[in-house]
Amino acid sequence: MRAYSIILKLINTLISSVVVISLCISGFYAGYALWDNNLVYAAVDDVQADMLRLKPVVEDGLPSFEELLKINPDVVAWVTIDNTNMDYPIVQGETNLSYINKDIYGEFALAGSIFLDSRNDRGFKDNYSLLYGHSMDRSKMFGDLELYKDEDFFKENQTGTLLTLEGVYNLKIFASLLVPANEDEIFNPTLWHDDIEDIINYAEAEALYLNKATLASMRAMEGDLQVLALTTCSHEFTDARTVVLAVMEPN
Repeated sequence: MRAYSIILKLINTLISSVVVISLCISGFYAGYALWDNNLVYAAVDDVQADMLRLKPVVEDGLPSFEELLKINPDVVAWVTIDNTNMDYPIVQGETNLSYINKDIYGEFALAGSIFLDSRNDRGFKDNYSLLYGHSMDRSKMFGDLELYKDEDFFKENQTGTLLTLEGVYNLKIFASLLVPANEDEIFNPTLWHDDIEDIINYAEAEALYLNKATLASMRAMEGDLQVLALTTCSHEFTDARTVVLAVMEPN
């Protein structure tokens, strides 16, 4: 009986030790994951701070991209959406995978960069230009596109600026959408090259929220309509994407 008690005690001690060790290991990995996650966000902060110091200044209607182009000749523009943290340089790679996990310095970065679809004209001369950015917490990269799924925020925040190598565009947001990743109307920029007016009908049919006044003014444009799409991942269903559409008005 005494031997049985000793054995039982040893087994209980062993089980307790295993549990403690498991908890320690779990705690270590949880702590490592948190530390690693914080490193990702810290890297985004560092790069954005560097870039904001080099944000182009507009002189005589022309933005100065010289310093950014010295860092990376793939820089094609700068996008700012008012009252959000979206204030970033835009790059364009040879493919749409080039900057998925690469920062503006060309270094590996989980947050990637804000980039223009490789099928678009780098001078933003197309009727429809498509931007991509990762959806991140803490308002990083295109994380603030999530805000445009709130009707009040959408109504109150519809302006921004696009600085290109050749000029300045005022952005007027007119639609917020939630679409699947294979939505050709959004993710095939060549679709609208010849018939951009149809995107108004598409937005009216599919949008979560619309600015009808802006849509009406867009209908009145003859041959000069240009649209910028900002897109990121979302969570409502598998491969969901949040999309914000803005009309580009030359300044």
